[in-house]
Amino acid sequence: MTATQPPSSSPADTPGAPEDRRARKARQTRNALATAALELILERGLADTTVEAISERADVTRRTFSRNFTGKEDAALDFVRGDGDRINALLRARPAAEPPLLAYRGAVRGWLADRTDPAWHDRPDMRRLLALLDREPALFAAYERIRVDAQEESVRIIARRLGTDDTQDVRPSVVVGAAAGVLTAALRQWARTAGDDTTGAADLAALVERAYDAVTTEAVTAAADRTTDE
Repeated sequence: MTATQPPSSSPADTPGAPEDRRARKARQTRNALATAALELILERGLADTTVEAISERADVTRRTFSRNFTGKEDAALDFVRGDGDRINALLRARPAAEPPLLAYRGAVRGWLADRTDPAWHDRPDMRRLLALLDREPALFAAYERIRVDAQEESVRIIARRLGTDDTQDVRPSVVVGAAAGVLTAALRQWARTAGDDTTGAADLAALVERAYDAVTTEAVTAAADRTTDE
């Protein structure tokens, strides 16, 4: 450092820095536990994976695990929860005039296309994890809880976009049920397809687009048939 340069501020001198460091450390710990849970479940199977083993691999205490997760299934699926939050964030940001179904589709497309923070399916072994859901009821139940929580928030977002009350108006639930159902169906089909995890993301994005196109085509056909019948 030259004499004419002011000394750089240390992180401790920056307002809010201690909180930022704590938040970053908490995220790192949570991610380490989630990664450890996923790795061990895929290595050993769900029944032979313990919370103690997950904590040991992540180099944290059993108490730290309990502060972050309710169980090993919850930990292994934490990436799924995070991406549900990301889809909802993208849904909130969609243009206000965009029809709700197209807005949800656009949010999913944005999630799949994000290369700066790739979606969980773009990480190694995620295809194997999804395939495991069919064989592990406890893991499937945890996945369903996460999915329902994310969709309930999506319903609230769509209701606000429509300026309506989702407890009285069925449209937000119908839109989210259809749009999220398309994504779930595409994910399940993708998980059952043999392939290289490192190249699966592009395959999934194309599959999701085809799935949404199929629903749109069916809706148009059904509307036309109804008009003809009337």
